[in-house]
Amino acid sequence: MITAHKIKILQSLDKKKFRQKYNLFLVEGNKTIKEIPNSRYKIKEIYSVSPEDLPVAKSLITQIEPTILKRISFLQHPKDSVAVCELKENFLVENVEVQLILDGIQDPGNLGTIIRLADWFGIRQIVCSEDTADYYNPKVIQASMGSFLRVNIVYEDLEKVLANSHSAIIGTDMVGQNLYDFKFPEKFSLVLGSEGNGMRSEIKKLLTDKVTIPRFGSSKATESLNVAMSTGIILGQIFSKK
Repeated sequence: MITAHKIKILQSLDKKKFRQKYNLFLVEGNKTIKEIPNSRYKIKEIYSVSPEDLPVAKSLITQIEPTILKRISFLQHPKDSVAVCELKENFLVENVEVQLILDGIQDPGNLGTIIRLADWFGIRQIVCSEDTADYYNPKVIQASMGSFLRVNIVYEDLEKVLANSHSAIIGTDMVGQNLYDFKFPEKFSLVLGSEGNGMRSEIKKLLTDKVTIPRFGSSKATESLNVAMSTGIILGQIFSKK
């Protein structure tokens, strides 16, 4: 049984202020929910139309009708289950070999895809500016496809973090060294700027190097690449050389 009050609380979790108020966020879909017990996140409760598919304690699961799932899901086409999980505070890990630095990434879909790419390439930490989208946003969680469970994502004052860095700070820029000619060091931070404005001038000043993805097409109609797309291209090039 799920009460009207509970439904209202779950529906409010699409907004950061209510996620923080209740210290909760939602994870949708059995595939990702099955991975949570092996992570540092704690499931508080699960609402499911197919509880037999979930290898978790049955005391956590409430069976619901598809009509209720549609009301509490943030997806246009809801999946099988919704897990209510507790927020976790992550802490900056110093001296990692490779990390991503995100300066003002606003689009939740882009952030979720970047988290998924980091996980794919074995990058264990993403440091976000304080105005980057909240990674507990349902759209970020969905786009990350479970990768948020395996990547340490923290929000910090980027100027302070980079000013104290003892490794290379490499930024993406329209004017920089050709990505395919650049020799990446063993240890570095890769800085990616916001979708509309790029990285802030204060952050640019702290870069030790700039790289750019060369344009091979003759058409000049495409001015730039989506930040998640750029991340995939750059990481593919970096790790093809390792």
